Amino acid sequence: MSTALQPLTSVALGTTATVAEIKLPPEQRPRLMEMGLLVGTAVELVRFAPMGDPVEIKVRGYHLTLRKHEAEQILVKVASGT
Repeated sequence: MSTALQPLTSVALGTTATVAEIKLPPEQRPRLMEMGLLVGTAVELVRFAPMGDPVEIKVRGYHLTLRKHEAEQILVKVASGT
Protein backbone atom coordinates (compact mmCIF):
# COMPACT_ATOMS: atom_id res chain seq x y z
CA MET A 1 0.00 0.00 0.00
CA SER A 2 1.23 3.57 0.43
CA THR A 3 3.80 4.76 2.93
CA ALA A 4 1.63 7.61 4.23
CA LEU A 5 1.45 8.11 7.97
CA GLN A 6 -1.67 6.79 9.66
CA PRO A 7 -2.86 6.33 13.23
CA LEU A 8 -1.89 3.04 14.83
CA THR A 9 -5.57 2.21 15.31
CA SER A 10 -6.24 2.33 11.56
CA VAL A 11 -3.85 -0.42 10.47
CA ALA A 12 -5.17 -3.95 9.94
CA LEU A 13 -4.90 -6.45 12.78
CA GLY A 14 -1.67 -8.42 12.57
CA THR A 15 0.05 -5.70 10.55
CA THR A 16 3.55 -4.64 11.49
CA ALA A 17 4.32 -0.94 11.14
CA THR A 18 7.06 1.47 12.19
CA VAL A 19 6.38 4.32 14.62
CA ALA A 20 6.95 7.58 12.74
CA GLU A 21 5.58 10.19 15.13
CA ILE A 22 4.09 10.37 18.63
CA LYS A 23 1.68 13.28 18.98
CA LEU A 24 0.89 12.85 22.66
CA PRO A 25 1.47 15.77 25.04
CA PRO A 26 5.04 15.95 26.38
CA GLU A 27 4.00 14.88 29.90
CA GLN A 28 2.61 11.57 28.53
CA ARG A 29 5.56 10.62 26.29
CA PRO A 30 8.09 9.48 28.94
CA ARG A 31 5.81 6.64 30.06
CA LEU A 32 5.67 5.27 26.50
CA MET A 33 9.40 5.76 26.00
CA GLU A 34 10.15 3.78 29.17
CA MET A 35 8.10 0.91 27.73
CA GLY A 36 10.15 0.96 24.51
CA LEU A 37 7.71 2.76 22.24
CA LEU A 38 10.00 5.13 20.35
CA VAL A 39 10.10 6.62 16.86
CA GLY A 40 11.58 4.01 14.56
CA THR A 41 10.32 1.05 16.61
CA ALA A 42 8.41 -1.74 14.88
CA VAL A 43 4.97 -2.44 16.36
CA GLU A 44 2.24 -4.93 15.54
CA LEU A 45 -1.45 -4.29 16.14
CA VAL A 46 -2.64 -7.42 17.98
CA ARG A 47 -6.26 -6.72 18.91
CA PHE A 48 -8.91 -4.38 20.21
CA ALA A 49 -10.88 -5.11 23.37
CA PRO A 50 -14.53 -6.05 22.77
CA MET A 51 -15.71 -2.45 23.16
CA GLY A 52 -12.79 -1.11 21.09
CA ASP A 53 -10.79 0.21 24.03
CA PRO A 54 -8.04 -0.59 25.02
CA VAL A 55 -5.79 -1.58 22.12
CA GLU A 56 -3.16 -4.32 22.40
CA ILE A 57 0.09 -4.01 20.46
CA LYS A 58 3.29 -6.03 20.32
CA VAL A 59 6.46 -3.99 20.71
CA ARG A 60 10.02 -5.21 21.31
CA GLY A 61 8.85 -8.78 21.94
CA TYR A 62 6.14 -8.10 24.53
CA HIS A 63 2.49 -7.14 24.53
CA LEU A 64 1.50 -3.65 25.58
CA THR A 65 -2.00 -2.31 26.13
CA LEU A 66 -2.75 1.33 25.35
CA ARG A 67 -5.85 3.43 25.66
CA LYS A 68 -7.49 3.93 22.29
CA HIS A 69 -7.08 7.72 22.45
CA GLU A 70 -3.33 7.24 23.03
CA ALA A 71 -2.97 4.75 20.17
CA GLU A 72 -4.74 7.19 17.84
CA GLN A 73 -1.98 9.74 18.52
CA ILE A 74 0.78 7.33 17.47
CA LEU A 75 1.37 7.72 13.75
CA VAL A 76 2.89 4.76 11.95
CA LYS A 77 4.20 3.90 8.53
CA VAL A 78 3.22 0.51 7.11
CA ALA A 79 5.79 -1.18 4.92
CA SER A 80 4.63 -1.42 1.32
CA GLY A 81 5.00 -5.22 1.28
CA THR A 82 2.69 -6.04 4.21
